Amino acid sequence: MQFSIGNILFYWPKDRVTAFYEQAKTSTAEHVYLGESVCSKRRELTLKDYLQIGQSLQQSGKKVVLTSLALLEAKSELASLKKVCDNGHFLVEANDFGAVELLSQAGIPFVAGAALNIYNQYDLQVLVNKGMKRWVMPVELSKDWLTQILAGCEALGIRDKFEVELYGYGFLPLAYSARCFTARSEDKPKDQCQLCCIKYPQGREINSQEDTRLFRMNGIQTLSGKIQNLINDLPSMHDLVDIVRISPNSPDSLAWVTMFQQNQDGRSPIALKDFCNGYWHKIEGMATC
Repeated sequence: MQFSIGNILFYWPKDRVTAFYEQAKTSTAEHVYLGESVCSKRRELTLKDYLQIGQSLQQSGKKVVLTSLALLEAKSELASLKKVCDNGHFLVEANDFGAVELLSQAGIPFVAGAALNIYNQYDLQVLVNKGMKRWVMPVELSKDWLTQILAGCEALGIRDKFEVELYGYGFLPLAYSARCFTARSEDKPKDQCQLCCIKYPQGREINSQEDTRLFRMNGIQTLSGKIQNLINDLPSMHDLVDIVRISPNSPDSLAWVTMFQQNQDGRSPIALKDFCNGYWHKIEGMATC
């Protein structure tokens, strides 16, 4: 089992992003994802910046993946997507079927991101034929569902054609919208948001009337209110999952890579008081089993 550091979902200042990836160089994760997947207005770093960071990470022994936007809304975003797909250096995580088609037409292998919402073996077969080398499973899938899908892939003769990656730690990306929730929460229209997301390095928390953590707003993205943490479930992933993703919400997230690696056999469990793991166990996502 290998481990990856997901791309930063939140809007951080450039110096904080570069400092984070400097730290990531010395982490024990084999894979590192870079790039903006939420909002094209977030331009603290350019594609050139990400390519430079990627080359530096690659030199330190990391396998680098560039991620793409999950929701395309303008021609300019399509032009930017083409540049990501044509980067010529790194594997690309396709979070939109526009990216899938661009990469497939160019004969470039790719990672199928969780935002593609692939839930069955027949869709996976289509993507394998288009060049998919890794599938990041949707965050709502359970172990039982994954087992069933992979059995279906065995029957189709494609199980050995791709790797399986899942979100093991982090706020779960649940949905995207054409509306910007963060801007609206500040009474700003989306087109005049003033990039207010940068004030919320972990998004804006939304609580229920009972003061229970419900969601987290991150621009156009809705995240889970709690951090999913599957560290105690790693033994159940053997023979199912190839790569476990740590989705960062702060520089401290890097420490979880080491803790996950040390608990692959389940001998170093932790108490999950402030975390959730429900989806993996086929119960409500914010529950803890």
